[in-house]
Amino acid sequence: MAPSDKSDPGRARRSTRSEGAARRESAERPRRPRKRSAAWAMRSASEQLSELLGRRPESVSAVKPTEGGWEADVEVLELERVPQTTSVMATYHVTLDEEGDLVAYERTRRYTRGQIDRRS
Repeated sequence: MAPSDKSDPGRARRSTRSEGAARRESAERPRRPRKRSAAWAMRSASEQLSELLGRRPESVSAVKPTEGGWEADVEVLELERVPQTTSVMATYHVTLDEEGDLVAYERTRRYTRGQIDRRS
């Protein structure tokens, strides 16, 4: 039996267009603003807030797009205690511009880790 072309690992797949032509076409197209994902905004907010505060955020509790970028609420451990349910946490409201740069932040809440919000 002759080996089939499909199973030949040494055979390279050919492209119908050259790579150079594809690059030229993409360079000629007008660039659209890149739409960023909520996951990207969450990572960006966490990383930049961490740099400013010197503490690692534990979670992002809210994220939403705005006209000029993104807003997020980031939960940060401010004071570690034993037992952990008594540790002091803080919520920071973070504003990112369209490029994902942090332009403002504000601590909006301090609470103990074991505290439960009671909403009516």
